[in-house]
Amino acid sequence: MATILAFVILILSIIAHEVAHGYAADSLGDPTARLAGRLTLNPLPHIDPVGSVIIPALLVFTGSTIFFGWAKPVPYNPYNLKNHRWGEALVAVAGSTTNILLAIIFGIIVRFGSAFGLDATTLSLAATITFVNLFLGLFNLIPFPPLDGFTALRAALPWNISSGLRHFEQKVRTMGVLSLFLFLFVFSFIFVQPFLMLVTWIFSLLTGGI
Repeated sequence: MATILAFVILILSIIAHEVAHGYAADSLGDPTARLAGRLTLNPLPHIDPVGSVIIPALLVFTGSTIFFGWAKPVPYNPYNLKNHRWGEALVAVAGSTTNILLAIIFGIIVRFGSAFGLDATTLSLAATITFVNLFLGLFNLIPFPPLDGFTALRAALPWNISSGLRHFEQKVRTMGVLSLFLFLFVFSFIFVQPFLMLVTWIFSLLTGGI
């Protein structure tokens, strides 16, 4: 039951992440996502069979220490954004910001919930939501394409540097999903332990070390 619950939380957190991109773009002047019907928390328009179901299911049900997945990308046109200097960076970090805010909210619930009479099951659910969203939010800020951290970094840098990073990003994207799996492979064997230590440390700060 707990595993299924973690799987559902992961999917919904991924969708919240993607919807946040659309809302950020819409607020900055690009209505593409809204016109496409993607500014909704209804999972159906966002589900990607591989990224939203198969990959999260494999990670959760095999007891992986990595929480990752993706929904169908919310469409947006960066040329419609009112803020041409920072607009693309703001849209890029909106997803991770949403996940981290959710982690903070539910982390506070975990920290103080028992004082308000919340039972252990509710606190455990809140703790799972906190950890999954914290992991997703921080993971997507890693500056490697196609993760949001790379897009934000590229958009924030001066044009001459940004254009070089865009060229690198295009090369990586030509590899398709293979580039993502290669990155996950390297991450799993080299970086996952220090990353988990960081996530666990922040989780303990938020929840009081539950």
